[in-house]
Amino acid sequence: MLNKQIAVLTIRVLLGLIFFFQGYGKVFKFGLDTVYKNFFQASYSELLPDFILLFSAYFTSLAELIAGFLLIIGLKRDYALYALALVLVIVTFGHGLKDPIWDLSHVMYRTILLVSLLLLPKELDKFSVDFLIKKDK
Repeated sequence: MLNKQIAVLTIRVLLGLIFFFQGYGKVFKFGLDTVYKNFFQASYSELLPDFILLFSAYFTSLAELIAGFLLIIGLKRDYALYALALVLVIVTFGHGLKDPIWDLSHVMYRTILLVSLLLLPKELDKFSVDFLIKKDK
């Protein structure tokens, strides 16, 4: 049982770190306006309306940062996973819209880890804030 608990912890923390540091870079190193202008607007302005690009840049960056952190500590795990699933759908749609043949490697391994956490029983996630809160009730 301990091996399964450690496996869930490893998947959750690893996925959280991947998203957290990606979001951290976008929010604090590049800045949200730079991410929007240099990546979203520069790449997709001819394909999608500006308000969708603005929303996507801000939502995906902030969701990666916040939900990634929540996964690392194990707080509101399912809500964090739902937000990150939406990020992956948005990213996949955007990249596929721009270039139908693109490298899926940065999306696929995150998706596999995310779906694994959604499918594994929550009871195995004992090394988390959610478990501590539930235990105290």
